[in-house]
Amino acid sequence: MTEMTPDQPMPGASATPADPRGATDGPLVRVEGLYKVFGPDPRGVLDQVKAGRSKADILAETGHTVGLKDINLTIDKGRIYVVMGLSGSGKSTLIRHFNRLIDPTDGRILIDGTDVMALSPRELEQFRRHKMSMVFQRFGLMPHRKVLDNIGYGLQVQGVPRAERLAKARHWLEAVGLEGYEGMYPAQLSGGQQQRVGLARALCTDADILLMDEAFSALDPLIRSEMQDQLIALQEKLHKTIIFITHDLDEALRLGDRIAILKDGELVQEGAPVDILLRPATDYVKAFVKDVNRARALTVDTVMKPPSHRITAETIGEALEQMKGHKGDYGYYFNDDGYQGVVSQKALEEAARADANAPLNEAHWEDSPAVTTGDLIEQALPGTLDAEYPLAVLDENGELVGQLPREALAEVLTYAEEVAAEDPEKPTETAKV
Repeated sequence: MTEMTPDQPMPGASATPADPRGATDGPLVRVEGLYKVFGPDPRGVLDQVKAGRSKADILAETGHTVGLKDINLTIDKGRIYVVMGLSGSGKSTLIRHFNRLIDPTDGRILIDGTDVMALSPRELEQFRRHKMSMVFQRFGLMPHRKVLDNIGYGLQVQGVPRAERLAKARHWLEAVGLEGYEGMYPAQLSGGQQQRVGLARALCTDADILLMDEAFSALDPLIRSEMQDQLIALQEKLHKTIIFITHDLDEALRLGDRIAILKDGELVQEGAPVDILLRPATDYVKAFVKDVNRARALTVDTVMKPPSHRITAETIGEALEQMKGHKGDYGYYFNDDGYQGVVSQKALEEAARADANAPLNEAHWEDSPAVTTGDLIEQALPGTLDAEYPLAVLDENGELVGQLPREALAEVLTYAEEVAAEDPEKPTETAKV
């Protein structure tokens, strides 16, 4: 699909940063022209939906409810793809199409090149057992089965021998931090522990795709945050394709590699979290993002600028020559031990008058903290405010990839205030679809 362009560009952050989680193996899921109409004659009103009549008008005149309208999206393998929206937006309806718990009124769903709608009942059964697993909002555990048996249930359905499935179940029990709980029943566990069991059960089948429908929304805030941490940590090792449904933007921004926002069954914006947050496409999306604390949601790589030059010379005179070959009156000094600090042209010129051939040492550079691309802006703020020069931005290998001036942070935070001041009408919840 073509991403929407906001009517007010975001200052700074001129380009979307490189994805810190690396390249993917390409698209695994494609949704093409997906429509879902609920009612006795959905095909009979489909033309009205395609003609652009509103959801409210169609419901009032025909008694049919538009669940989804012309959804087109692509989900890459090994990514967390978040679908978010308020109740009634169609997000839960959408996720149930992937494993055909709901069949569309029109459109196609391709999973790894296979048209899900073309599967026979037997093929669909195997598809659900091996290709996808689901984590439910209300845990979905069987109360009469112990934890280990709950985790291994999907393998039991697949016909995996008991010894093998229990060994795998024990592995995933430990992976979600519940070692020692295998002999307990779900009722003996807290809500967060039950959801860990649900997550372990979904992972145990080794399915390609993990569907998570409001999986953490029933949990207390602290436990919810811990489960998000757990999922992020597991994803860094497993690189599963996860389709995650939520109504919470903070959760979406924290978890998602890409985010799709639905409203009344329509896709109103899709993109990387930084695009959603900094470049909202509609007033509806602006209403979602205006209350987000950007300093806690954005990382340094979203606002950094191209770096000033890197100084690597061994002597004062050589360093001065390196600096004069570039614009600016300062540079970031690196030696064999990595980044050391900031050297200024003024300090080098003063030192050169005494002895230009003298080696550079700690007397010639100023201590200046560096930040990394993945640091939150909130973490970088104190150092930025105290530093005379923009902070050096380093990648995970300690290489210079940017700089963080105060002006870049001011642009982002000022823009946040301007968006909030517009105060677009707050989205209101409607009945669930």
